[in-house]
Amino acid sequence: MITLAIGNQKFTATLENNETAQAFAALLPMTLDMTELNGNEKYHYLMSGLPNAPERVGQIEEGELMLFGSECVVLFYKRFSTAYSYTRLGKIDDVKGLKEALGQGNVQVAFALK
Repeated sequence: MITLAIGNQKFTATLENNETAQAFAALLPMTLDMTELNGNEKYHYLMSGLPNAPERVGQIEEGELMLFGSECVVLFYKRFSTAYSYTRLGKIDDVKGLKEALGQGNVQVAFALK
């Protein structure tokens, strides 16, 4: 499990049981300046890549944390269909207030092990 601090709000997330999530957890704690995209996600490119195993997910759920390619961490705050492929990192356990915490622009998110 990890925590995400966004402004004065904290969220917990459960990581996937895969090599990518383990590699991501090994980088924590870290704070990412995440960029707004499409009114449904925030993303940040890491300095180096993580192991990945992308799959066509079809449906994105609010609160999902994914890796696009090998370096782009994406936090989704809206549910929608997609044709893109991602590697699953984890999911926020309770998304209540997530969209409001992330706001409409770029945001800083602090990730830490719980």
